Amino acid sequence: MVVGVLKFGIPLLLPLILKYVVDDLLLTDRPTEEKLDRLFWVLAGSFFVFTVLRWPIEYYRQYFAQWTASKVLFDVRSRLFAHLQKLSLRFYNNQKVGQLISRVIHDVEQTKEFVVTGMMNIWLDMITLFIAIGIMVWMDPGMTLVSLAVFPLYGVAVKYFYKRLRHLTRERSQALAEMQGHLHERIQGVSVIRAFNLEKHEQEQFQVQNRNFLDRALAHSRWNGKTFAVINTITDIAPILLIGFAAYQVIEGDVTIGEMTAFYGYLGLIYSPVRRLVNASTTLTQSLASMDRVFELLDEPYDIKDQAGAGELGRARGAIAFHDVRFSYGKGGEEVLKGVDLEIKPGQTVALVGMSGGGKSSIVSLIPRFYDVQEGQVMVDGRDVRDWTLASLREQIGIVLQDNILFSGSVLDNIRMGKPGASMEEVEAVARAANAHDFILELPHGYRTEIGERGVKLSGGQKQRVAIARVFLKDPAILILDEATSALDLKSEQLIQESLNRLAENRTTLIVAHRLSTITHADRIYLIENGRIVEKGSHGELMNAGGRYARLFSVQNLEGAGEPASHTTGAP
Repeated sequence: MVVGVLKFGIPLLLPLILKYVVDDLLLTDRPTEEKLDRLFWVLAGSFFVFTVLRWPIEYYRQYFAQWTASKVLFDVRSRLFAHLQKLSLRFYNNQKVGQLISRVIHDVEQTKEFVVTGMMNIWLDMITLFIAIGIMVWMDPGMTLVSLAVFPLYGVAVKYFYKRLRHLTRERSQALAEMQGHLHERIQGVSVIRAFNLEKHEQEQFQVQNRNFLDRALAHSRWNGKTFAVINTITDIAPILLIGFAAYQVIEGDVTIGEMTAFYGYLGLIYSPVRRLVNASTTLTQSLASMDRVFELLDEPYDIKDQAGAGELGRARGAIAFHDVRFSYGKGGEEVLKGVDLEIKPGQTVALVGMSGGGKSSIVSLIPRFYDVQEGQVMVDGRDVRDWTLASLREQIGIVLQDNILFSGSVLDNIRMGKPGASMEEVEAVARAANAHDFILELPHGYRTEIGERGVKLSGGQKQRVAIARVFLKDPAILILDEATSALDLKSEQLIQESLNRLAENRTTLIVAHRLSTITHADRIYLIENGRIVEKGSHGELMNAGGRYARLFSVQNLEGAGEPASHTTGAP
């Protein structure tokens, strides 16, 4: 701000220099040599100020402005990412990834102009304006009033135009976010588009999104054009009024030619910041529309958070209990779990089976508090999961999914996510335990091989083994296996089943499975249908009871015997 005042203040010297040259040199009776001598010193001083002093001032003004803005954007993006990390899965289920990315990247970048223009340039222009007006009032109050006569028109124009402009800017940003969300989904699903020969259809769909953004952008541009046309017209009226009034004053002998010339110079200097201020209003309006979207995201409340007085879990024993748990994914939505009661002792292996949509995955999602129950309690080691801190609770839980997410980077990076900073010896040990070490060594660069986004360069079985190694490294007390071996070929399934058996040793293990032949060893099996537990017991007990589990097991065995391929392609 200090450097900015110097930068904007230096040009204010020019009209005074011009007035001095006209009134004190050109229109006086001094000897020519004295005039030239004085002109030389005026020019020498001017060159020193406008070259030697102006250069570093201009440089540091630009540098500090951009430095400040970049640091502010850095902080805002950091806060946004930290905020996104804390939002619940319920929030993400209702959002498009591309739209969130648009807010973090595009909308935050738009707020840069608010920092540079709103927090710095506007104040500097205001200071410049007041200094210039002060000098003009000192020279001639009457001409100053004439010079400022059109100022009220600016207020009317700004009030009329900028409310609508902010609305149009917000609409344009939303249209851009929707287009980015659509594009993100289509790029992720490009294999489906190719498989169904949908390129032409998807081109048409993208054109709809692109056209929507174009319409919003053009509407914004039209209103912006009207705004600038009106503002610039108002600005051009002021010099005409001043020339007429100042010329009349010179003719009457009330004002010198030097004062008239200086006034006209100051008129340019005061209307330049005024024009910038009005133009800044356009920029700020656009920035504020983006800031609205940024703050809207920052204001999104946390569904899942630590309660006051929550305790640290430490190394869990692994006791889990559900007491009359009722749960739905949306407020007022249909209940997915309807009064579930179950108990798992430390070190037990428990399987949840049943048809798709019965609520198995919902049950295991409640243990690490991906969601919170509407009614009832989920207990870990004798306390409600909400009484433990999120970090300490999730530290004790390891999850292996059917489709595990790997991140771009190396195999080593992905395994180390289980324990950042783990040594190479630890990584290799868990890779061996997960039956992954041998195939990793066969990769082009071993553990440092880049695997691409979502691990696209690895097969399904290889991705599963890397994910299992990651959980081995975490060494959790509670293990959740959600369809961890479905949709794999027989060889991969055998290798993964071996590693999972090793991983489950001395841990409380929950297995969600469709294929019942993979969970016959479980200590206890719960059959889930329509959000309720309809049968429970060991495999032998349930088979002897001859109920739904026994019938489902028999059907799967018959299908497996008649169609060997079904064993490798997933559950019937």
